[in-house]
Amino acid sequence: MSAPVLELRGIRVPGRRAPRLDQVDLCLHPGERVALLGASGAGKSTLLAVANGLLQPNQGEVRWSGERRARSARARRRQQARIGTLWQDLRLIEELSVQQNLNCGRLASWGWPRALLNLLLPLESEACTQALRQVDLDPHLLSQSVGELSGGQRQRVAIARALAMRPRVMLFDEPTSALDPAMTAEVLEVIVALARAGQTMVVVTHDHAFARRAATWVVELAAGRIARQGPASEMLP
Repeated sequence: MSAPVLELRGIRVPGRRAPRLDQVDLCLHPGERVALLGASGAGKSTLLAVANGLLQPNQGEVRWSGERRARSARARRRQQARIGTLWQDLRLIEELSVQQNLNCGRLASWGWPRALLNLLLPLESEACTQALRQVDLDPHLLSQSVGELSGGQRQRVAIARALAMRPRVMLFDEPTSALDPAMTAEVLEVIVALARAGQTMVVVTHDHAFARRAATWVVELAAGRIARQGPASEMLP
C-alpha cells in the first residue's frame, strides 16, 4: 500500500467544558475517500481544521505525506498547499472575477508580487480553464464577478479554486449545507465524479446516500471521539 498522504495521531483539541477532539486517529492513503459523520458539535469541522493545518492540537501529531508540521511559516504554507479545503462559507471574494478567485488558492506559494499582479492581469488562464471544466462550469465565466453567480456556481468555483492547487487531499465541510435541492444534486455529482476519478478526500456530510456513492471509508464522531468506523459498504448498507 502507498504511504499515507495524511495522518492524524492521538489528536486532542481542548474545549470549554469538554475536548473538541479527544484521542482521534485518522490515516488517509492515496485514492481513499472518507465520509465524516456525526451530530452537530461532534468535532467534524475541528478535525478538518487540524487536518489542513489551520488549527494546532495541544496533543497529538499531524503528518502530511510523512512530514511533521514545519517550523517556518513558509514551509508550513508549502505543506498546506497540498490540502485543498472547501469550507461552508466558501471564502470567495465577491468583488473579484472567477479567475482571480481561482488563483487565490495559490497565493501562499506565489508570494506578494505575483499576488498583486493577480489583481491586474488574468494569470494562469489555461490552469483556471481546466479547473472550471473539472467542476462542469463553462470557461466563459472566468471574467465574470463571483457576486453575479448562482449558489451552485459559487460552490463549484470554490471547489475549482481548491483543485487549481493540485492538492493531494481535498477536504469538504458540508459542501451543500446552504443549497436548494436542485443545486445540491449538481454539486454532489461534481464531488462524486472527483471521487470516481480517484481524488483523495474527506467529506463532512449528513447525506448517507451521497456517502454511499462517494466514500470508501466512514468515520462517525461523537463528542470529539471516534464512535465507530469501517468500510462504507458495511457502515452504510
